[in-house]
Amino acid sequence: MVESLEQLKARVTSYLDTHLANDVDQSTLAASMQYSVLAGGKRLRPTLTLATVEIFGGELTEDVVRAATALELLHTYSLIHDDLPAMDNDDLRRGAPTNHRKFGAGMATLAGDGLLTLAFQWVTDNQLPATMKSQLALELAKAAGPAGMVAGQARDIEGTGRRLTLDQLRYLHRQKTGALLRYAVLAGGIITVQPAAVQRLLAQFGSSYGLAFQIYDDLMDVVGTTTTMGKRVGKDAAEHKNTYPGLLGVTGAEEQLQQALERAKNAQAALSQLTGRSFAAYDDFLAYFKL
Repeated sequence: MVESLEQLKARVTSYLDTHLANDVDQSTLAASMQYSVLAGGKRLRPTLTLATVEIFGGELTEDVVRAATALELLHTYSLIHDDLPAMDNDDLRRGAPTNHRKFGAGMATLAGDGLLTLAFQWVTDNQLPATMKSQLALELAKAAGPAGMVAGQARDIEGTGRRLTLDQLRYLHRQKTGALLRYAVLAGGIITVQPAAVQRLLAQFGSSYGLAFQIYDDLMDVVGTTTTMGKRVGKDAAEHKNTYPGLLGVTGAEEQLQQALERAKNAQAALSQLTGRSFAAYDDFLAYFKL
């Protein structure tokens, strides 16, 4: 039986509460890292991994939770760095001052560096089989690195102020946001030692879900509020960022969102057909998108 999204989220938050400070050997750095990691958030990435493990009948041991929760550390690093003055220069994240507003840009940069490297420590410093840890670390590095999320951020910076095509924007979003969500789902298949065909479908679901997530985020910057989003809205248009609503309008962006969700649901159905298992647990994650 797969635990509810809230139960899985509670597992992740509890692990972070208990273990994060133990691996940091400088008080201000620890405070800066904890400030962003423990500020709340949806915990979608590690909970996707844990839900996938449970779908395949895997047990959520402490080692599995540790490896999955590493993804939240890496995701938080990306948010801290994305908010920096040299990047998006945001003052608000999850309804509170951003890390650099609280601790200064230097310490915020180091907090992000610490979370990035600690993520790989958690993925590998556990009792999972060595080959499994190696595969998880490799896939995470590819998802987060210069051919994945970091490349997407670079495309975002270079594309600011010039109009990208839809294909270019889709590729940017698949790297910037989709790569980590793709990994989140795939990691569950790696931990439960699924065959290549199943892992490919898991990656397809994660990739489509990740694209939908970024399109939805683009839309919320237009139709959402600072209160509901926990961050400043309307900023993308003001800074001439490339977004789906900016390129296609709100209606066109909503159509692209629905197409991405349809691809995710098709992968979900194909997984069920191939494995004979229920993937209804993914419905909770798909319910995130509300317009």
